[in-house]
Amino acid sequence: MIQIIVGTNRKNSISRKLASIYQEILNERGAESEIIELKDLPHDFVFSALYENNGKNDAFNALHSRMLVGKKFVFIVPEYNGSFPGILKSFIDGMTYPNSFRNKKCALVGLSSGVGGGGIALSHLTDIFHYLGMHVLASKPKLAKIEENMSDNLLTNRLYMELLRSQAEMLIDF
Repeated sequence: MIQIIVGTNRKNSISRKLASIYQEILNERGAESEIIELKDLPHDFVFSALYENNGKNDAFNALHSRMLVGKKFVFIVPEYNGSFPGILKSFIDGMTYPNSFRNKKCALVGLSSGVGGGGIALSHLTDIFHYLGMHVLASKPKLAKIEENMSDNLLTNRLYMELLRSQAEMLIDF
């Protein structure tokens, strides 16, 4: 089972649409997957589920449990203010250290409205995952000007689709 994490809690996000596209790519290759959405996090989880409140929020615990059993992950990472969303960092901080990510594997996909494709965000996140002992796939598609490359929930840029397909195959074999 490959878990696809939507790296924002924004409703109707492009990240969620890309997660669905990625899931279809994995399904075509016979890989089982599920999508985990940060919009499903409890609104107060940074106060009710972290640190001294670890284990006390049932809704957060359910998402945490899904992450603990995962062995491979795909993080769909939108660029927010030159990095990744704070909600994603808080979610990562809520995971059990170090066992949630140590010796597990992940792929990262960046997206942005601008020309960078979330490259700096992916660099920041890679550093964090390396610190946590996660193996990060070297192939990291950076999907720039994402709104101009999507239509009706479909990725219209053929290069972007090929990059996602190639990365998915690498992740399956990783």
